[in-house]
Amino acid sequence: MAKENKFKKAIRGVFEIIKNPWLLNLVLEENTVWENKTLPNYQNGFPIIDLTTLFPDFSETLNTVSFLDGGSLPTDLALLKALCRKKSDSSYFEIGTWRGESVANVAEVAKECYTLNLSKKEILDFGYGEKYANAHSFFSKNLPNVKQLEGNSSYYDFAGLNKKFDVIFIDGSHHFEDVVTDTQNVFAHLVHDKSIVVWHDYGFSPERIRYEILNAILAGTPVAFHENLYQVGNSMCAIFIRGEFTSRSFGLYEEPKAIYKVSLESRKV
Repeated sequence: MAKENKFKKAIRGVFEIIKNPWLLNLVLEENTVWENKTLPNYQNGFPIIDLTTLFPDFSETLNTVSFLDGGSLPTDLALLKALCRKKSDSSYFEIGTWRGESVANVAEVAKECYTLNLSKKEILDFGYGEKYANAHSFFSKNLPNVKQLEGNSSYYDFAGLNKKFDVIFIDGSHHFEDVVTDTQNVFAHLVHDKSIVVWHDYGFSPERIRYEILNAILAGTPVAFHENLYQVGNSMCAIFIRGEFTSRSFGLYEEPKAIYKVSLESRKV
């Protein structure tokens, strides 16, 4: 979760880009600045591990996808769901709820889910309207195995939870300092020896690395774990996962390594 001024700036920036798409060029130029700050051995990003490497028989169904602004790619959601499916009684924690799509999909297979977001009062106090505040947790607020936590992740008492989680999703503020803080808190308080950590928006797309996030992940993750950092192919996610995996180097405009079958069915809400 962002601090007040950064949170407001981020939301305002999204709306400005929607109204003026040419502003995205400025974002990409800023990305070049972060790329130039990146250590040489990470200039091409983290090694890529494919979904079919993580899950040889990869197949997932997503029952909650809105395809609205600020959401995740279907492959991002399927990754989280598949990771939690690997353990019959898995526990899941996420920073950044938004509409609740990610946790709603995960809740179908995880035993328990925790999701942390700014409270409605905090969002309103920051100057954003009732409609925006009410959009949060739309899909997750009534799910029985989802615990909704409120607070700013920059100073939330993670230690007070006194609990470790199998899968942790970091998708709060995407400013460098906040991603570093969220990452440090996760590794200090929520990780056990088999935990998997996933960061959203590691890329602007599956083929365009977001170097501010890459550098924040490196700064917040203990150095001993840097060798366990990967990009997940065909997604906008980075992942910390222990084990030996076949990986490949990032390459822009590569031939597809996999194709996916997609079926769409709409439901009224």
